[in-house]
Order: sequence, then structure tokens, then C-alpha cells
Amino acid sequence: MLTSMQPHFNTPLARAAVWMAGWLTLMVVIAVAGREAAQELSVFQIMLLRSTLGMLMLWPLVRSAGGFSAVRTQRLPQHTLRNVVHYAAQYGWFVALTLIPLAQVVSIEFTMPIWSAALAVVFLGERMSGRKWFAVLLGLVGVAVIVRPGAGQIDIGQLIALASAFGFAISVVLVKSLTRTDAAVAISFWMLVVQSAIGLVPGLMVWQWPSAQAWGWVVVVAFCGTYSHYCFARAMQHADATVVVPMDFLRVPLTALVGWLAYSEGLDLFTLLGVGLILSGNVLNLVRWPMGGGRIRRKT
Repeated sequence: MLTSMQPHFNTPLARAAVWMAGWLTLMVVIAVAGREAAQELSVFQIMLLRSTLGMLMLWPLVRSAGGFSAVRTQRLPQHTLRNVVHYAAQYGWFVALTLIPLAQVVSIEFTMPIWSAALAVVFLGERMSGRKWFAVLLGLVGVAVIVRPGAGQIDIGQLIALASAFGFAISVVLVKSLTRTDAAVAISFWMLVVQSAIGLVPGLMVWQWPSAQAWGWVVVVAFCGTYSHYCFARAMQHADATVVVPMDFLRVPLTALVGWLAYSEGLDLFTLLGVGLILSGNVLNLVRWPMGGGRIRRKT
């Protein structure tokens, strides 16, 4: 029986899950490192250092892939568009943190998979089955249970957070489109180049020399920021966005767990219930049913 199960670990879906595990791990670490670095440095400066240091960190991967020939692209406008949108979405997310409670920001951010799924269906021709929609719904309910956003009148902060979530969704769909022609290393390379150019002026305007401790946190941010997106792009090469994106729901309970371990933040019954719903949605999304259920086709 064990032998019959082994081939399933070498399927495109399994490979996508492994790369998403790398994405999730690095994103949880960057949340802690970014929080620590932001105690001393401006967000603009952190984002600039993340991109510039990231180019140095990515170089061994670029070199092993064949050097600059590996990052040549015929789709520079699409790379530019993707990273302009992604940079703006990141900035909007940080602005929203200063205007509305964190619980509301996180809750609104995780509407992103709905926008990603809808955009992937419309622009990439992906199929969205009822089972996939139900998996997304379970994940969203799980996130809502964990953060428990308060009901109230929508204000400007909530609108900015919603716009950021939509921006992240556009970025996800553009990444999926780019993986059809460009390698993950090229996507990561152009992300760093474009976002370094965008962030140069605002980053220098607020520049202050970091302390040794802040440098350490910034290096962690740069490493995680660089290779998390590489992992995400590789996951997109093996599975549709409608499959990959719901896996990101796991970032919420994982972040809650790290918050409990590192900062003694509460891990209550609502969090545990939300984790259960999120895990259920991901299992439902990943299970290969013997009859029906769309197969994941590897993109070449």
C-alpha cells in the first residue's frame, strides 16, 4: 500500500505543495523580521534594502541557471506592470495598518484568493470547480473566525486594504501568466530590479544608517523576500493559481503560532477553530478524487 502511494508525491500537485511550503515558511519568518526591523527603520527603507540586497542574494541562482541569458525576457512590460502593482499593494497594506485595526487588515487581505481565482478564470482560462470555490470559502471563513473583524461602517483604511488585496490578486495572476514563458529565476530577478528602481527615491529620502541589529533583521527580510517569491513562482509552474493560492491560507494559523511562541500572543479557541477550517479547505482542494475533479497539468 505504501508503494502505491509513493508516485503521488512526484505529481505536479505534490511539487507545487512543496514549493508552497517554502513560501509559507519564508513568509512567516519575514513577518517577524519585518516587524523587528520596522522598530528602527522606515518601511520605504526596508523595502529598498530588501530589493537591493535581494539582487546580490539571487545572483548565485541566476549564475547557476546560465547567467544573464537565463533572465532575458520578451515580456518586460508585463514584469514592470506586475511589480508596480505589487509594490503599490505592499505600500497600501502598510498604510492600512496605520488607519484600521490589524484584524481588519488581515481579514480584508485574505479576500485576495477570491479576486485571484476570479481573475485567473477570466484572463488565464483556468477552470474553477464547485469544490475549489468551496475550499476558498472554507479558508475565508477560517480567516474571519481567527481575526474576528468588528462590524462597522467602511472607512478609508478599509478601502485601501481592499484595494491592496485586489492589487495582490492582480500580481498573482500576472505571475501565473509569466510562468508560461519565463523561468522562476527570471521572474524573481525582474521583481528585484523593478522594485529597486521604484523604491530608490522614497527609500533614500527617509534613509538612516541601520544599527547592527537592524542590519541583521534587514538581511533576513531580504533573503526571505527574495526566495519566497522564487518558491511561489515555482509552485505556479506546477499547478493552477486556483489550486496554489488557497494554500496561502495556512499563513494565518502559522503566523498566529509564531506570534504565540515569539511574542506570547494569545492562541484561543477561535484561532484553533479557524485553523481547522483552513486546513479542511486545503485538504479538500488538494485531494485527488478517483472520479471527476480536474487534473493538474504541468505547464511547460
